Amino acid sequence: MGVSSFYGLQTSLRGLIAQQMALDTTGHNIANASTDGYSRQKVNLAASPALQVPTSGSVSPSGHLGSGVDVTGYTRVRDQFLDTQYRAQNTGLQEQKARADGLNGAELSLAEPGDSGINAALDKFWSSWSDLEKTPDLAAAKQAVVSAGQALTDSIHSVRSQMVAAQADAQSQYDSIAGPGGDVSQVASELAGLNKSIASYLVNGDSPNDLMDRRDQLLDKLSGYGQISVQTLPTGSMNVSFVDSSTGTTYPIVSDQTASWSGPPAGGWNPGGQLGGLQSIAKVPGGAVDGYLNTLDNFSAALASTVNTAYQGSFFTTGTPAGSTIQVNPALATSPSTMVSGSGSAGSNDIALAVSQLRGNAGVDGVYKAFVAKVGSDVAEAQRLQANAQVLTDSAQDRRESVSGVSMDEEMSNLVTFQRAYQASSRAMSTMDEMLDVLINRTGKVGL
Repeated sequence: MGVSSFYGLQTSLRGLIAQQMALDTTGHNIANASTDGYSRQKVNLAASPALQVPTSGSVSPSGHLGSGVDVTGYTRVRDQFLDTQYRAQNTGLQEQKARADGLNGAELSLAEPGDSGINAALDKFWSSWSDLEKTPDLAAAKQAVVSAGQALTDSIHSVRSQMVAAQADAQSQYDSIAGPGGDVSQVASELAGLNKSIASYLVNGDSPNDLMDRRDQLLDKLSGYGQISVQTLPTGSMNVSFVDSSTGTTYPIVSDQTASWSGPPAGGWNPGGQLGGLQSIAKVPGGAVDGYLNTLDNFSAALASTVNTAYQGSFFTTGTPAGSTIQVNPALATSPSTMVSGSGSAGSNDIALAVSQLRGNAGVDGVYKAFVAKVGSDVAEAQRLQANAQVLTDSAQDRRESVSGVSMDEEMSNLVTFQRAYQASSRAMSTMDEMLDVLINRTGKVGL
């Protein structure tokens, strides 16, 4: 059996179609060069099944005549190992970032160094006692002591309330992410829907690359919330879970095509990521801010006890917690003139002198200075760890982008290559057309 005269047209047509698809894919890559989460794609080409033809003098097929090229699919260029590396680094980065932001909020509430913080108020308080020591019977000096004491307790109340607010804000963020209807729940619902769509396409032999990109983007987002485990199923669907980094316990987020996140466990857990960072700030007991509040309460109790001992009476009163209840004795606040400056007759100043000499006391000033230093040190350490994590995450992202990202130089080179191949296939088709024109329209005409 001979080969059809039109055989070459079909071969050229396959070339035109294949190169057109390659050009379309290149255009798609270029259009999405700046799209977040996009993975570059490429066309898979394979030689079409050859036509078996008999050679001269033979009746059985003994040769293969090429039939052109076929597009076998579109590949999404992605390295799952690099994805795993990036997500692990992103978990660490978001944990340190959340912790640094929370600690920074706590540090700002101290307003140290500055003129409106506890340290400045404490200094004015001691100075007012020094002034009273010089004029022990002066009513204005007694009023100044009471006013300085009230300013000091107001500063302590303000710092504590702002720290409580920072703690509550961290807890609110935690709940908005992990709680019912929160960010994790929304991501879980979208992932379940993507799993269903992707599995249905794959079973029909299609490869929904853009849907897979969106799913990977959501997995990246989840990795910022906490450490995740991803299990790819034979259907192309996925099981996704949070992992407790301390115990290895998993908490399902998506099970195949079903969103299975029901909120964080009732007991303690250590998910890492932003959730872990927020939890380290907001947790009661044991959180960073909770520790600061305890220290502030201890400082307030020590201040009241130390001043009251030197005053030989009740200058400050405290309740529980001390930091939010410390105040100047209401009786003194109402009648500052009833303050005593000395234990002897009028004009004695031994009590005022004893209180004024508490300036620099290790149990009061020293405790507060150590507290401020501890907060500053914690913030600096968190920021250092965040900077280190940022470098590692950026490095992992760069490696991933070098594989999956769109290179404009490479795409422009591909554009020229596919254009030339398209032109060559077009030229081959034109040549076949001219040959067939001669064969059909001119064969048998004398003189032509």
